[in-house]
Amino acid sequence: MSKFETVLFERDPIGLNFESNTDEYRAEAESIALRFLEDAPVLDPGLVVHEEFVRWFGADVCGPRDRYDSIGRELWEIWAAWRRQ
Repeated sequence: MSKFETVLFERDPIGLNFESNTDEYRAEAESIALRFLEDAPVLDPGLVVHEEFVRWFGADVCGPRDRYDSIGRELWEIWAAWRRQ
């Protein structure tokens, strides 16, 4: 889970990274991981990430869906590597 948190914190899609609050995206990381587990194989990880952010923060805060495509791909690669272990 910490890798998911790290990606979300570094990519900071909604501007919550204040450099000291490294656990800021923990709940979102957990909900995304659960969705990946439930929906595997995920055909569109960017959509999953966007949907979870909208659920947590609302569409007006999250911005456009395509902002989450590369984040979703990166998280999916982490997830897939973990599943192969």
